Amino acid sequence: MTDSSTADTALRLDGATIGYGDVAIVRDAHLTVRRGEALAVLGANGSGKTTLSRGLLGLAAVLGGTVEVLGAPVGRLRERGRVGYVPQRHTVSGAMPATVREVVGVGRLPRLGLFGRPGPRDRAAVADAVDAVGLADRLEDPVASLSGGQQRRVLVARALAAEPELLVMDEPTAGVDAGSQEALAGVLARVSARGTTLVVVTHETGPLAAVLSRAVVVDSGRLTYDGPLAGAETLAGTGGHHHPGEDDGPLVPGYRLDQPRPAPDAVRVRNGSR
Repeated sequence: MTDSSTADTALRLDGATIGYGDVAIVRDAHLTVRRGEALAVLGANGSGKTTLSRGLLGLAAVLGGTVEVLGAPVGRLRERGRVGYVPQRHTVSGAMPATVREVVGVGRLPRLGLFGRPGPRDRAAVADAVDAVGLADRLEDPVASLSGGQQRRVLVARALAAEPELLVMDEPTAGVDAGSQEALAGVLARVSARGTTLVVVTHETGPLAAVLSRAVVVDSGRLTYDGPLAGAETLAGTGGHHHPGEDDGPLVPGYRLDQPRPAPDAVRVRNGSR
């Protein structure tokens, strides 16, 4: 018999330590997100907020504690399509010789399985996702012909095509124009209204303030705030607009450009010890 509190939980972190290799970036995190909640993850550059989101997706290592996603340990969810992800980048590659339909169709692959072939339901899901982001009239257009903000919406549609129960987004409004930010806010409001759980890593809550009701603040790898969105930005110390790839100093040797620097008090974990 499934416990009702567990069934209502989208995410659960209990003493979670998350990082890369043996370097812990996020430490001793405790967080429970109920299904249908819309959560903002805030923090300054290098604070660990992106690592936190990657830990939810199995893209960063869980070095200690527990991380559960939709009732299963992270990385062990059988139906991968239940979780959607929009990565931290502005656009789809302008060199990609593909149409909007083809790019968004990639989002259905987790639902199809290894040898599945798209059918009417898959084609309908792709069309619905493109319509949801306001690009139905561009379905057959090359992605390279779209503006940066429109390409960003294509990435959102790709994630929505899988019909996820949980949608994780990393800096969705960074580097796109005000019109595209407004359009994205409308998309997320409709997605949230359908009961999809949202986790949005962002420096700019303004465009999404009407959608995001709760916030956590990550500071030097620790969750230092968990509560209403109002007032959380001051604690986060975001201090202005952020562009993916920016940093406050030199990268630690061995880290890719798309990985955060360890916080000043980052902990190395070896053989389960710290």
